[in-house]
Amino acid sequence: MAETKHLVEVTFEPADEYRPEPAGPPETPAWKNGTIRIGIHTSIALEISRSLDIAAGLGANALQIFSASPRMWDRGASRILPLDAERFRARRRELALGPLVVHCNYLLNLASPNPVLQARSVQALYRELVRALALGADYLVLHPGCAMTSDTATASYAVARGLRQAARGLKLDGMGILLENTAGQGSSIGSRFEELKAIMDACADLPVGVCIDTAHLFAAGWDIRTAEGLENTLFHLEREIGVKRVPVIHVNDSKTPLGSRVDRHEHIGKGKIGFEAFARILNHPLLSTCAFILETPIDKPGDDKRNVARLWKLVGRKVPATGVRDGIRAASGKPSRRSRSAPSTERTASKDSHTLEG
Repeated sequence: MAETKHLVEVTFEPADEYRPEPAGPPETPAWKNGTIRIGIHTSIALEISRSLDIAAGLGANALQIFSASPRMWDRGASRILPLDAERFRARRRELALGPLVVHCNYLLNLASPNPVLQARSVQALYRELVRALALGADYLVLHPGCAMTSDTATASYAVARGLRQAARGLKLDGMGILLENTAGQGSSIGSRFEELKAIMDACADLPVGVCIDTAHLFAAGWDIRTAEGLENTLFHLEREIGVKRVPVIHVNDSKTPLGSRVDRHEHIGKGKIGFEAFARILNHPLLSTCAFILETPIDKPGDDKRNVARLWKLVGRKVPATGVRDGIRAASGKPSRRSRSAPSTERTASKDSHTLEG
């Protein structure tokens, strides 16, 4: 007798099909509570998460760091260890610090006409982006670079091309890339708002904005000491770039006079710009959504805490109490926070390779 085959037809009900829930709106970070943000560049020398405690202990509610040594090229690809990155993110959430600004290596020169230096700069910027994303940074700040033998237009296009190459294939997750204005020393570009705008226009597909440094602004010839001078500066900034595209201001007094084209930072109120000017800057309605980040020198113990306190005083508030003890300085004498060592990294060249063509 022939075997009877039983065929079972499986039917599917559309209602039973698994459909992933649509992604909801991104969670608003705790630091975006509408309060003024006063920050400072802190050291990563001891342990990268320690920089958060240092900032909070100094009375800041925002911070800037380097993600690696700022004066050395990477020897291979450097990534922040996942455990270090998670510890950093968790501690930042606990302290409600933000924005987090990561400053790029000083050796980068995307404007260089030298193809080897340009390629090396693009590769280094790619690694900066990868590390900043691992830490959950809100902004990555870089100097546009020096034109050297190129004209300004050619150099500006080179910077834009380098930004596109470095960011290609990366999901930036809302992180902004900020071009910092320069003092105009040598062949550096970016001392004029028009130069920054040209770079931004040439890479309009990227989330590129501007970080304004007050000492650089003053050294480049913008007289922000007076109310009239500040209004004139902001008028031109709004016309060329738009103040809304300036989320971060580096708040530094200047050792050098107006128009010197020399970049030398000084303690708040102790330089050529002065207390009254900074009071106007920090309280100007057009700048109410900006984060103010200090990059002032450390000439003696307590300088950082005094500079943070001066900014809070200028906005009419007391230094916030955090319960976090003051940060321990990693160096003595006259340390430069720009030369402090990098966080723990792993060398994984094969995982971090990035093509430079295109």
